[in-house]
Amino acid sequence: MCGRFTLTAETESLREIFQISDNSNCQWEANHNIAPTQMVMTVLYNGETKQRKLRSLYWGLIPSWAKDTKIAAKLINARAETLAEKPSFRSAFKHRRCLIVADGFYEWKRLENKKQPYYFQRQDKQPFAFAGFYVLLNSK
Repeated sequence: MCGRFTLTAETESLREIFQISDNSNCQWEANHNIAPTQMVMTVLYNGETKQRKLRSLYWGLIPSWAKDTKIAAKLINARAETLAEKPSFRSAFKHRRCLIVADGFYEWKRLENKKQPYYFQRQDKQPFAFAGFYVLLNSK
């Protein structure tokens, strides 16, 4: 996954595109620069009820063994080849998968002393999803 992305589609449009059957109230405001540790819109699937729902989650993984939540900003991407074995990702990958909703993303190209951002989106500008996984933190 990239390091920055956008989501400007309206919530009702997302409900239709991702066939959201759960009627929970999850609203989203357009964001043209979603960065690690910010809220992201996700699609979660409940295998028991066979329903999908939209939910805002923080972008960044905090493994159960972490002593500091700042690690979340570093754990934003996983390599498909190794994520099933890495202790940081293994449990979430196995048990808590989701879709991360976006309608565009940025990639950078290094040019001499600076980086040039390039923006990518579908030709029809419709939302799409990245594969993801999550951890729900206990509220205390």
